[in-house]
Amino acid sequence: MAIYRQDALAKGVDGFQFGSRRSFPRGFDMTIDIQGMTPLLQVFDMATSLKFYCDVLGFEIVQTDTNTTAPNHNWVWLRLNDKDLMLNTAYEYDKRPPVANSRRVASHRDTALFFGAPDVDAVYAYLRAKGIEVKEPTVAPYGMKQLSVRDPDGFGLCFQWKAKG
Repeated sequence: MAIYRQDALAKGVDGFQFGSRRSFPRGFDMTIDIQGMTPLLQVFDMATSLKFYCDVLGFEIVQTDTNTTAPNHNWVWLRLNDKDLMLNTAYEYDKRPPVANSRRVASHRDTALFFGAPDVDAVYAYLRAKGIEVKEPTVAPYGMKQLSVRDPDGFGLCFQWKAKG
């Protein structure tokens, strides 16, 4: 039997009252077949973001919007080793202010993407060779060796793998 919070008021599938103690109808399959996940990040300047994600990290462009020209796209779908990421501009190209809104960028500090990277030390050396200022990897209290960096919009990127030993 599925039990949800009593104070939930939202109506779900076929009028199912979330928050009720009623179970899902017979034959209702509780699993969802999910084949992947693609985060979407709102960026200030697409050209700058593409330089970082493509030229530094090695992502390739899978698709872009069709109403703009490179590198000033409003939406881009990227891929690296079967891992997808989408970027969307926070402003249309012709409506973008001259500088990013500092409050908006500050709010990105609580968003991070974690990448599985079996050789975190190699990622560190690679990023340094690409001119990215980054601190040496550390081992988190829960046993993951991690290297953290911020993208041009302040989003966190963490490259990690279970520490040896």
